[in-house]
Amino acid sequence: MTRHHFSFMGIAALMATASFAAGPATAAEISFAAHLSSYAEADFNKVVEAYTAETGNTVKLVPMPNSASDQFGQYRLWLAAGNKDVDLYQIDVSWAPQMADQLVDMREAGKHLVATMFPTIVDTQIVDGRLVGLPMWTDAPALYYRSDLLEKYGVEVPKTWDELSAAAKTIQDGERAEGNPDFWGFVWQGNAYEGLTCNALEWVKSYGGGEIVETDGTIDIFNDNAVAALNEAASWVGTISPPGVLTYEEEESRGVWQVGNAAFMRNWTYAYTLADAEGSPIKGKFATAPLPSGGPDDKPAASLGGWNIAVSKYSEHQEAAIEFALFMAGWEAQKDRAMHQANLPTIIDLYDDPDVAEAAAIVPKWKDVVLNAVARPSAPTKTKYNEVSSKFYSAVHETLAGNGSAAENLEVLQIELEDVKGSAW
Repeated sequence: MTRHHFSFMGIAALMATASFAAGPATAAEISFAAHLSSYAEADFNKVVEAYTAETGNTVKLVPMPNSASDQFGQYRLWLAAGNKDVDLYQIDVSWAPQMADQLVDMREAGKHLVATMFPTIVDTQIVDGRLVGLPMWTDAPALYYRSDLLEKYGVEVPKTWDELSAAAKTIQDGERAEGNPDFWGFVWQGNAYEGLTCNALEWVKSYGGGEIVETDGTIDIFNDNAVAALNEAASWVGTISPPGVLTYEEEESRGVWQVGNAAFMRNWTYAYTLADAEGSPIKGKFATAPLPSGGPDDKPAASLGGWNIAVSKYSEHQEAAIEFALFMAGWEAQKDRAMHQANLPTIIDLYDDPDVAEAAAIVPKWKDVVLNAVARPSAPTKTKYNEVSSKFYSAVHETLAGNGSAAENLEVLQIELEDVKGSAW
């Protein structure tokens, strides 16, 4: 694949192809709404300094709360009010269809850049043929495993969920027999929230049970493969997974894993850096692999995460805002985030970049995980996605908790989703 290094001068060339009014550019102050950690904000400030030196434009960060739900709620309020004070928004991978009508189409300005990215990721930001977000970094979960314990018990890295169940039980039984009653085979995210939608979508998809709502808008969640997937997951609770897993989110599962009390964990990339940090009890004792599949003839699936940058249609500085969006999603900025924050790039060739590999070994290891990523059904369900997701994770949680069988709950879910859809999404 041809590499496209999008420097500031490269952006200027791209912008010349976009349909903006002619005339000399004037410096503008643009605002960018995003939640950034302290170390991410430090890197962001360095990027902005370079951008300002090249373009003359300045960028003001509008800090947002950590909660993605709170961010989304505030964005919706601002956009509904036609807010002109915020030019750019950092948006979750699933938000584009719900915000598209109030965002600028960057299809022409960004066409060369997105051609270098994973098509599956780019597709999440295309709504009715309009490119409303530029992917800045992606994320996808993997199977974390204790490599030292797999070697100790002669266990292979599991490739199917059945193999994982067997391996988890073997290691759990062994560790408990050696005096650790708090040891569990497998931890994951089972609380009734968006994270359970991600987990359960992976189970269902990897069993060949579909994607809750298919890309053409059809609903077929009540099927034998989906039922089998949820039956498998329900069997873990209280056996290889603690009963409390039904309240776990990412940090609860990581807490059990990182103190050394689990053989396997499903989690996102952030957990890798923390588990491998100095002082971690499992530093040097773990590795990662793609999540298992439902069977030898099925393919694994990993829910697609990540963040994108979008331009408000109410912005009074759209040219400068698109310029900044192209830079933030471009080669140099993505490489910087990969090297300093271990953010997974959306540009494919960066996974083979030697500088990235040296600075953040996790990145090249995650390429196969990203290739197996599956998007949540926000594109086909559009503004109804939140309701679809809530009904899905609620049905799954009921099944995991033993409140109705997988077949019973998915049959009801099928009917409920048909009602949500109505005559059309």
